[in-house]
Amino acid sequence: MRSNYVANQSLQFRVLSDQQLQDLQFGTLEVLESVGVNVFNAEALELYKKAGAYVEGNRVRIPTRLVEWAIRTAPSRVVLCDRNGQRKMFLEGNNSYYGPGPTNPFFIDSFTGERRLATKQDTANVAKLVDALPNVDFVMSLAMISDETEVLADVHEVEAMLLNTTKPIVSWGFGVSGYESIVDMCAAAAGSLEELQKNPFICLYSEPTTPLLHSDDAMGKLLYMADKNLPLIYTPAPGAGSTAPATLAGTLIVDLAECLSGLVAAQLKREGAPYITGGVISNMDMATTHYCYGSPEFYILHAALTELIHFNNLPSFGTAGCTDSKVVDQQAAIEAALGILMGALSGANLIHDLGFMEGAISGSMEQIVMSDEIIGMVKRMMRGIEVNDVTKAIDVIKAVGPGGHYLGEEHTFKFFKTESWFPTLMNRQRFQQWIAEGGLTFGDRLNQKVKKILGDHQPEPLPESVKAKVKAVVDAAEARAAKKGSK
Repeated sequence: MRSNYVANQSLQFRVLSDQQLQDLQFGTLEVLESVGVNVFNAEALELYKKAGAYVEGNRVRIPTRLVEWAIRTAPSRVVLCDRNGQRKMFLEGNNSYYGPGPTNPFFIDSFTGERRLATKQDTANVAKLVDALPNVDFVMSLAMISDETEVLADVHEVEAMLLNTTKPIVSWGFGVSGYESIVDMCAAAAGSLEELQKNPFICLYSEPTTPLLHSDDAMGKLLYMADKNLPLIYTPAPGAGSTAPATLAGTLIVDLAECLSGLVAAQLKREGAPYITGGVISNMDMATTHYCYGSPEFYILHAALTELIHFNNLPSFGTAGCTDSKVVDQQAAIEAALGILMGALSGANLIHDLGFMEGAISGSMEQIVMSDEIIGMVKRMMRGIEVNDVTKAIDVIKAVGPGGHYLGEEHTFKFFKTESWFPTLMNRQRFQQWIAEGGLTFGDRLNQKVKKILGDHQPEPLPESVKAKVKAVVDAAEARAAKKGSK
């Protein structure tokens, strides 16, 4: 018998203390009350005004009471399902889930090695790849496709994902009309809008403009998703030293002010609307003016922002598995691994951008496969060490004694597979065996796995009747775009 025994069930990590979190929260509330945000959406301006915010033209100053009301009314958790309605991703607490990112104009071809413009087939291949990878939880397009009607790239990307994976889908959209088509496609796959609302497998993304500006487009998409009662990710992308203060604390305040002012609008539109927030938050490299996806500031800012979002009892959006490197090399591996580990340590819920290269300019399927391996490794690390009478193995240690070995012990056979993580791609062979099997580099093995999955894996297909409904939505969007273009 014992008392006051405390056990760590996972690794422990904090960037900010409770007092620092409160200090940053109060600083954010001061910015929202005294500086406010610029809003360029008429409906949102009216909602703010009716609720008691101070509206002068496009400037909206938001009282603390209104922000705190919105925090109380928003759900503290969002559950995303797969295409079959099975509840898969519980965005709550410190649960972490990983997936690719969107909107890369370029793609690194796994068969030719060429860096070229992204196509719809690339998005289909990414969805198929993710469908087969055990540690990647959701799919994003990894592309801004170039071979379909330009203003409908978002719609075509979601169609490609719908047809090639059952995993939850996170996507972006050019505007409300794109959101409407995407929701219509997903409602057709779910059976109805009501079924999609009950078991959402789609989550859409919108983004304010840093610093402290909500465009008509961004706010329109936010209000649309709130009205439909479907999950929305609303996250800014401040750069310390460029669109936000050079100090990391100041950058966090700008980011959180944009997150919380968006939250107020969403809750005013529909109290209880599911809302996920956070940010793609980093610094600008003053030597290159490059927005960094692999700097130490990137990792620590994301971890701190996750803590701030959880301080507000909201599901958090994070970033990892990305790199500033132009190819899948040692730099790419270092930056992907650090980001994935920091995302898990901080407890970010929905972590995107696996596969991002050169700071969100090109996408790589090899980078996704590498991230899948890293995530498996990190999951084992996060599990920590279980300490109990069996795992302490005192009886086994006594039985073996000094100078013995544990290879033949029943205890070893019982636990070695569960206690140890085994890689699928990282090589632990002795040198001569590695040479005998081709002396393949890690990059070679990544490429082989991509090609094998694309050649062998068969995702669960949509019924033909549902495919037809999805295609009808895409065809209708094409007809509207053609009509608009002819005017």
